[in-house]
Amino acid sequence: MNEQMIKLPPCRFWLAAVTAIFAAGRLPDAPAYAAVEACPAGTGQFTEYRVYFGRNRADAEVVSDKAWDAFRANEITPRFPAGLTVLDAAGQWRDSAGTIVSEKSKLVVILTRIDDAGLPRTDQVVQAYKKMFAQEAVLQTVATVCASF
Repeated sequence: MNEQMIKLPPCRFWLAAVTAIFAAGRLPDAPAYAAVEACPAGTGQFTEYRVYFGRNRADAEVVSDKAWDAFRANEITPRFPAGLTVLDAAGQWRDSAGTIVSEKSKLVVILTRIDDAGLPRTDQVVQAYKKMFAQEAVLQTVATVCASF
């Protein structure tokens, strides 16, 4: 069989990959990601989940620190009790009406064992946040990384 491979410039490849992910509605489960070839001595493979939470509500009110802390305590921590990191961030994105929106954000970084399928739990967190704070979108990324503790 003669198969042809379409070669895309790097930026178009990533655009195509991101488009495919959004078209599917969610990221594939962590085991589908290519493992790191080899980790340096003293490190091991982990799955890293990054979830980007915008803090503007649909009505332009900002999700308060108190509301965020309650959400983290009630929705994120019970699903990832082994630990996580929360960073303050400044996000920018284009909404469904085409308007560029800038907002305060929180970036949550979670590492799990490579064999721990954490994606269903991050999906639950994302859905809870979208519902609770009337969010149009919450970005998630998943990667295999080398880490040590």
